[in-house]
Amino acid sequence: MARLTEKLAILLICLFGLARSDSVAAPVAAFLIALCVSGLAQVYPHRKFAAVLLAGASALCGVLPEMICMLPLLLYDALWENKWWLIVGALTFLLNIPETFILLTAAAGCAVTVIIYLRVSKLEETVGKLKELRDDATENNIRLKERNEAVTRAQDSEIHIATLKERNRIAREIHDNVGHLLTRSLLQAGALIIINKDDTLKGPLEGLKETLDTAMTSIRQSVHDLHDDSIDLHRAIDESISSVKDKFNVRLDYDMSENARGSIKLCIIGIVKESLSNAVKHSNGDAISVSVQEHPAFYRLCIEDNGSCKDISDSGIGLQNMRDRAHAVGGTISFTPSEKGFRVFMTIPKDR
Repeated sequence: MARLTEKLAILLICLFGLARSDSVAAPVAAFLIALCVSGLAQVYPHRKFAAVLLAGASALCGVLPEMICMLPLLLYDALWENKWWLIVGALTFLLNIPETFILLTAAAGCAVTVIIYLRVSKLEETVGKLKELRDDATENNIRLKERNEAVTRAQDSEIHIATLKERNRIAREIHDNVGHLLTRSLLQAGALIIINKDDTLKGPLEGLKETLDTAMTSIRQSVHDLHDDSIDLHRAIDESISSVKDKFNVRLDYDMSENARGSIKLCIIGIVKESLSNAVKHSNGDAISVSVQEHPAFYRLCIEDNGSCKDISDSGIGLQNMRDRAHAVGGTISFTPSEKGFRVFMTIPKDR
């Protein structure tokens, strides 16, 4: 936009010189030729034909003297092309102009053109540097934001892991201490009921045993809940995958909430570990795909490798263990060997 504004100012200087011409057609022709060449040079910068057009328009000064008046405009485009020497031929014709006014107007216009070019080029260089600085600052801000997000995620992960460990510790403490004390109390209450001969104490002792039994049930449920919450399924699967990354390129597709029961999580972890272990022992492939998905009505686990496998032994302990794990939580599991690889597929219905 700045270049167009400067060109308009230079064009006014050129028109001032053309106004002194005695001809009518020649100034119009010179004006249109110079205007077209200048426009093409700006629309298609640094092209060979732009340089040829500027050189041709400069050479026309020998045939059409009025082109001398348009020399400042041509010089401006030649400077932007970094080929100022394209108008040297026109300068030789400039010295042969008999009219002093046109000579002075063209010379003054060329001088003004050089000044304007230096000013505008410096301005554009400064604007370019400012844009560079802005882009660098934007890029640095994006990197800083990503780094902060990574640090936040790492901190959240550490807090989550610490929370799970603490829940597991609390569950273990309750189980080992309070649970054992309640169990002993239940045994003692039962023994007292058996050896009691006083009918007046029979009711209170049975009430005490019932209360202790209710407390034991409540404690057992709390321990199970804490233990279920302390299982980080995603982390456990990642750790299993990391143990086989030396041999396989493993791709994990994980989409599970933390609402699954602990028994289901343990089942999935066990089958993933067994499947990866079998792949290390028997597969001749180099890639494994692990998909753990939660659907509205069921959980789905699919593990595939790209090793060739035509048949399997149903009597294998590993496969039987996986079947037992799946059946224990109400799920179904299948094993599909083929020339393209081995596939383990399991579904577990959600609790209604």
